[in-house]
Amino acid sequence: MDPAWYPVIKALHLIFMVTFFAGTFYIVRLFIYHREALAKWEPDRTILTRQYALMERRLWYFITWPSLVLMALFGIWMLVLNPALLKQPWMHAKLGLVALLLVYHGVNQRLFARLRSGGKVWPSYALRLWNEGATLILFGVVFLASLKRIQWYYGVVGLVVLGAVLVMAINLYRRKRGTEPDAEAGKPGA
Repeated sequence: MDPAWYPVIKALHLIFMVTFFAGTFYIVRLFIYHREALAKWEPDRTILTRQYALMERRLWYFITWPSLVLMALFGIWMLVLNPALLKQPWMHAKLGLVALLLVYHGVNQRLFARLRSGGKVWPSYALRLWNEGATLILFGVVFLASLKRIQWYYGVVGLVVLGAVLVMAINLYRRKRGTEPDAEAGKPGA
């Protein structure tokens, strides 16, 4: 293949990375809304949960999964075109984060399946915390790919600080909002 195509492959990899992360961030947000809709009174509960299930299905199967597959294909294609990348420590760390991202995606698939089958899912507070896991992975991947070097202690400290800030923001939002709805109780605001 002509090396002139490499920037095109890289651009497509980045585009599908952006659409994958957009889908990943939004799917967990929909899980939160879906979970909270379970605490509503009828007929709101049924109307909302049906709507969220439809939105989740469309997002998951028409945006998130195809974006993941295309992001991976273009990423692998870049590695085939430039195998020297596999010898660089920053790429090892990036691929480690990509593996973690695949695990994250697998857990989201399980949450998706549970909501579709009417099974129990995590409370909305836990889902809010979970949603920030993708943010931490995104920061790590982008910094590694941009800087192309590893000083792991700076990266770890940066991610820990970012994680702490995100948890504090979620807790501030939780306090401002009041108590979390309990879907199992079936009472709004319980």
